[in-house]
Amino acid sequence: MITRDDLRAAVGSGLISESQAASLTSLADSRRGARERLDPGDEPFELFKGFNEIFIVVGLAILAMGWIAVNTASMLTEIVNYKSQMTTAALIGAALLWAISEYFIRVRRMVAPAIALSVLFAANAATGFTAQFAQPFMIAQEDYTSLPVALTLSTLALLVYWWRFRVPFAMALIALGLFAVTMIIAADQSGVPTEIGDLFLLSANGPFAWITLLVGLLVFAVAMAFDLSDPHRVTRRSAQGFWLHVVAAPALVNTVALTLLEGEQDVMLALVLAFFALIAIVIDRRSFLITAIGYIVALSTTVFDSEGTGLSILALGVVLVILGAFWARIRAVLLSLLARVLPLHRLPPSH
Repeated sequence: MITRDDLRAAVGSGLISESQAASLTSLADSRRGARERLDPGDEPFELFKGFNEIFIVVGLAILAMGWIAVNTASMLTEIVNYKSQMTTAALIGAALLWAISEYFIRVRRMVAPAIALSVLFAANAATGFTAQFAQPFMIAQEDYTSLPVALTLSTLALLVYWWRFRVPFAMALIALGLFAVTMIIAADQSGVPTEIGDLFLLSANGPFAWITLLVGLLVFAVAMAFDLSDPHRVTRRSAQGFWLHVVAAPALVNTVALTLLEGEQDVMLALVLAFFALIAIVIDRRSFLITAIGYIVALSTTVFDSEGTGLSILALGVVLVILGAFWARIRAVLLSLLARVLPLHRLPPSH
């Protein structure tokens, strides 16, 4: 491994210039990022590298609000041609966002601006394609047959954006886009879900909970493909997997757990949650477990109203605290017990 002393020696011998040495040092520091400060066995997570990134994100947000205000004022002057105006504005917006992304993502390699630009690009694509292909009067009458094309094209546009810039957060947006497309198609065929519980309760009317479960399995499979290709969590593939787990976990765990919680099957619920906890420990993804349980707590307090729900939430909190305190030890013991059946060389090492 080349150290800073090696770089100084290379500059002194004339092999590289001082500016080249500074660039190499900056690149190495950016690649290490927050990982260098992690404890062994901790999970890499990085939203921003410094306050300058927050400053840029605020600027992008204000720029987006100004862009929306200008285009809204322009459309109000000629409301008849709103469709062509929105489409043109979306095309110009896409070009501007792409150019800004080239600088902040590919040149500066910033984290927070990359997330903000991914969100803006997704929103811009959805606005443009919806304006071009969707029919507002049909949507107002709960006829969603015009929406799947717009949402599918928006998701594909975001996939192209991800292919160019490889922003991990964009992968989560793509997964959410897939979820939205399937839900809109289901709503067009079976009607709009009347309650939020219909999206997660397998006992509810309609196919929504089953779609949530299947999409969750698909997203989880893609997340595992990224994770298994980078077991030491040193490349952006690991970050792609992180954000996909954030999307997959609520879809998988909540669909099963809330269905059992509704049926007051406490023992089965505990076993299922223990199974998902084992999966999270084996793949070393706290994000998978915390996101899932967070959604369970949020939804159970709104969907259900019983004394048993409070006790279940209390138990979940105790389990999370214990896992957080002894995660590395529990994982080391678990992997040693499952060493013969698991591909340990494809999983993060235990500490």
